[in-house]
Parts: sequence; structure tokens; C-alpha cells
Amino acid sequence: MIGASNITSLTEDSKAARVLNQRYEFVRDSVFRAHPWNCLIQRQKLAADSTAPAFEFSYAFTLPTDPYCLRVLSLDYHDLVYRVEGRKILTNESNVNLIYVGRVTDPAEYDLSLTETIATSLAADVAYGLVGSAALSANLYELYRNKLSEARFVDATEGTPASITSVTDSGSLEADTFVRSRY
Repeated sequence: MIGASNITSLTEDSKAARVLNQRYEFVRDSVFRAHPWNCLIQRQKLAADSTAPAFEFSYAFTLPTDPYCLRVLSLDYHDLVYRVEGRKILTNESNVNLIYVGRVTDPAEYDLSLTETIATSLAADVAYGLVGSAALSANLYELYRNKLSEARFVDATEGTPASITSVTDSGSLEADTFVRSRY
């Protein structure tokens, strides 16, 4: 994508391989956080920590590490009051069913659109360092934004929406759908 020398392995001793190794995990995780990719969604029941928060909430839950939680999507139900602080979820509920974006490290598990989006983001990120072209870097960043938008659309249209309780038989949305959308 950037016109630099091709590499045969990320472990080879070349500038391109070293730069890509340096930036890959940061760029990948940033793209993971940009959208709740279906192929990265994880579910876990969390047990409350033995130590409660100092004030405001009754329970603390440590975020998962396997796979590592990159972004909390939801807890049991949408009107549950909670806050993410550091690597903890704070709430007044004694049980938490967590849905989150996990750090999946095996690229074979990625959707093709996600793989393309990561590759384009990585190219935009390293272009200036490898070929010294700010214009190319800007063009690749714009391409990344377009690929991300396309990938989000495709990914978001797979499956049934998470909640269809506010859709009437005629297919129209009830007013409370928009009120709950703020949660």
C-alpha cells in the first residue's frame, strides 16, 4: 500500500519489519475499539471483587483478561447504572453479565473487512516513517476512514438487532426507543 520494500517476515531484520512490529498491536487495538466487531465480541459472567469501592457503588468487578477486554459494550440490561474506572466496572448490582470487545490475537478469527481495515490503518500509521510522504500518509488515512465506514456497515447489518422490543408489529419504532438510546 505504501510502496516500500516488501517484507517476507515480521521477524526479518529490516526497517519495515521493525516499524511494523513496533506499531501493529497499538494500531490493531485502536481499530478493535473503533467498532463492536462481531468477530471480537465476547461474553463473560463476572464475580464481584472481594473489596467494594470506597463510595457511590456497592460492587466492583475486574474486567476480563482472557481475552483482554478492550471495550465494554453492555451489562445485563440497558438501564443498569455502572461506570468503568481503570480495569474495574463499578455498579450496585451483585452480578454482572458482561458483553465486550476482546483482544483476539489470531488474525484467522478476523472478518475480512476487519483485516482490510487494520491493514489500511497500519499503512497510514507507518507510511511517513517508511517513505517520508505526508501526502501518502494523509491519503491512506482517508482510505482507512472509508474502509472503516464500509466495514462498520457490513458488520452492523449481520444478525438481528440486539433489542427489538420497541418495534411494533407494523415495524415502526416507539418513542421510548429513542429515550433508551442515550444509555
